[in-house]
Amino acid sequence: MVKRKEDGGERYSVPALARGMKILEYLAGRPEGASAVEVAAAMKLPKPSVFRMLLTLADGGYLAKNEELSQYRLSRKLLSLGYAAIDGQGLIERAMDGLRALRDESGESAKIAVLCGNEGVVLDQLPGKNPITVMVQPGHRFPLHTSAPGKAMVAFLPEAERGRLLGSIEYKRFTPATISSQEALERELAKVRGAGVAYDLGEELEGLRCVGAPVFNHVGYPVAAIWIAGAAAYLKDEDLERFAQMVAKHAKTISERFSI
Repeated sequence: MVKRKEDGGERYSVPALARGMKILEYLAGRPEGASAVEVAAAMKLPKPSVFRMLLTLADGGYLAKNEELSQYRLSRKLLSLGYAAIDGQGLIERAMDGLRALRDESGESAKIAVLCGNEGVVLDQLPGKNPITVMVQPGHRFPLHTSAPGKAMVAFLPEAERGRLLGSIEYKRFTPATISSQEALERELAKVRGAGVAYDLGEELEGLRCVGAPVFNHVGYPVAAIWIAGAAAYLKDEDLERFAQMVAKHAKTISERFSI
């Protein structure tokens, strides 16, 4: 344990624990897994220390090891911890009926996500009923500037919080339709606030279209977003307008459950 002064006060820290958390964050961006050598090189840490930390995390059930490839990846135990954190608000329980109703009415896959730092993370989903349905693994992280749920949540954040978040985003361009600057995203978010829904028109993956709406808690804070996603071949412009009304309606129903 290290004791150090910070901002005129004293704070205790455990460097090994901090490094372990950093390893988990690193592996969160490597769903295919990584070896001890790769983790050590990426984090600029001694290989013996990294190896011991990986074994400790694996023994605790937080990592799964591919023995054949000697690679480590996050386990589902972390997903359960994430659900437990979210479920402090009863979000999934309150949302599932509305999500199912949205899926049944639209025929498209329906999903729910929350903010996680300067990204979004998928909590759950229900598969669509069309021959081609878009599925995303729960726990998947996605950029906020390209996604319908990301825009839907960020647009309704308090102004100061929204400004800080927008300044932290890496405006990476994925397709010709990607919004690639803070100024352009701010203009888009103003439209989202006016319409109450947000769109992704092939901004991260060409050929994919999404429409989402925010879910608010009892004080009007955007705690989540629900959205439908489908192939552009199925989701034409006229479909998006019709589905936008569905998404907004079911998001409103879920939000109302937070006022009960």
